[in-house]
Amino acid sequence: MPRKIKEKMFISVLPGEQVEVALTEDGKIREYYVEMVHQAKTKGNIYKGVINNIDPNLQAAFVNYGAERNGFLQIDEVHEEYYVEDEPAKKGFKYPPIQKVLRPGQEVLIQVVKEPTGRKGAFVTTFLSLPGRYFVLTLGREQVGISRKIEDDKEREKLREVVEELNLGSGIGVIVRTASLDVNKTQLTKDLKFLKRLWADVRKKGTSQDAPCICYQEMDLASRAIRDYLSTEVGEIWVDDKDTAEQVKEMAALVFPRRPNLVKHHADPERGMWERFGLDKQIQAIYGREVPLPSGGQLVIDATEALTAVDINSGKIGGKKNFRDMALKTNMEAAEEIARQLVLRDIGGQVVIDFIEMKDKNHCRDVEKTLRAAMKNDRARTDVGRLSRFGLLELVRQRLGSSALAVSTEPCPCCGGTGTRRNLEWQAVQALKELRRKLRKNGGEHLVDFRCDQELMAYISNTKRALLLDMEREFGVQIAILPQ
Repeated sequence: MPRKIKEKMFISVLPGEQVEVALTEDGKIREYYVEMVHQAKTKGNIYKGVINNIDPNLQAAFVNYGAERNGFLQIDEVHEEYYVEDEPAKKGFKYPPIQKVLRPGQEVLIQVVKEPTGRKGAFVTTFLSLPGRYFVLTLGREQVGISRKIEDDKEREKLREVVEELNLGSGIGVIVRTASLDVNKTQLTKDLKFLKRLWADVRKKGTSQDAPCICYQEMDLASRAIRDYLSTEVGEIWVDDKDTAEQVKEMAALVFPRRPNLVKHHADPERGMWERFGLDKQIQAIYGREVPLPSGGQLVIDATEALTAVDINSGKIGGKKNFRDMALKTNMEAAEEIARQLVLRDIGGQVVIDFIEMKDKNHCRDVEKTLRAAMKNDRARTDVGRLSRFGLLELVRQRLGSSALAVSTEPCPCCGGTGTRRNLEWQAVQALKELRRKLRKNGGEHLVDFRCDQELMAYISNTKRALLLDMEREFGVQIAILPQ
């Protein structure tokens, strides 16, 4: 009988500043999320907003909901209840023209689907949803959906029957979450009642308060971790802040009332929680460009404007047979590690993977199957392609927006984010060209100061001394290289 994997959850808090959440399997980090309190997320928040203007070319409206930039609302994200006129869609189109059904100044309840980025405002929708422990309540859509991660047909049908017995009410639908598996009807009913009360409160704020205003705010990361990530497989929850530990304990008790010792407080003053459990190096490795593989190969991950490229470098391979076997082994290891890295780094959008070339088609199919199986537990939506004859595989992944990289990194001021810079030889040659230009322009000065940074100054002094002496003799001056 296979040994059950032991999972743990870790929540590290710097009050008023930062929350980190890590989920591990047998001491290896599987998921890692970071939230900076002063950069509070708006994704999931519900606002009462006012339509500022409508762009017929984009078939979108811009909604003022109190943020720095207006929200972007496309026609396919507008619920019919907001149509001011009963306008039919034109032939060949699914929706009516947005300028016919919405008006500037019109008030709407919107929910943030995608955070604002750069100069773009948030992507918003009028199709609202409220997440609970076992259900996601969908407002204005009378549907019953079952999580795609519940694959057993009998379980899906059983859950559907249970939901149909519950009194959902008019204009309300639900999506049944994975956590609902093996949960009794009483707990499901409690969760549904909670979400209905929450929706009543949101609706009340939406009708009584002036726009723009917030009607519902998503939980902080520590609370969301208990709601969304806590499962029966998690054996321990460690929290390094006393107040947060009490808050987490209360929430966990609602989910698992018969596990009073589930939440533990890390109070060791000598060392941090990450260090105590050996997770600090794993967290640091998330920021690296290269990821080692067990057999000696490595992944090289590079993000570009349009996509993320993943290259697989093999270890030392000799001989034709050895190459074939090692290529398969390295690619199989890479497929599993890539699935893990996509989650850890929250890599979204298009991803192109350059696997080591394999001639055997069965080997190619094995690698594809391994990658798909490894990505089954990914909380994000994914679409995995097939290996091309060039050894490339494309996949698309939904970005969840909790990336530690996005929160804590910025482009390097020296290289501008390219990862490279001009070498010292090139910099020295350019500096000496500038010095020669200055000497020609000199006009009789006998001492010429030339300033550059310490590293370049040392390089020129050590390797270009003879050239400097030649310049002094040629122009009849003394050259002083000084630090900037």
